[in-house]
Amino acid sequence: MTEAIARKTHRLRFPKRLTPYVFALYMATIMAFLMCLVITLAEFGLSEHYMENVMNAYRVAMPSAFVCVLVVRPIVARLVGWTVHGH
Repeated sequence: MTEAIARKTHRLRFPKRLTPYVFALYMATIMAFLMCLVITLAEFGLSEHYMENVMNAYRVAMPSAFVCVLVVRPIVARLVGWTVHGH
């Protein structure tokens, strides 16, 4: 029974040293998609080709966002450290 539970809860886990890259991947994936949805709607409206236009924009936005998050994350962490009072 314990073995069955262990099999059900097993999932792919990355080493801790990859945390900044996994964070950047998730952040870029979600934010780029949301921004593509909003910007495509604002620029072209809701048409029959809306999702096609979103995905075309996303192909450019996602890799760009990934690189940007990798570059900006340490800067933001430092800014937060300067502006948030610790205990």
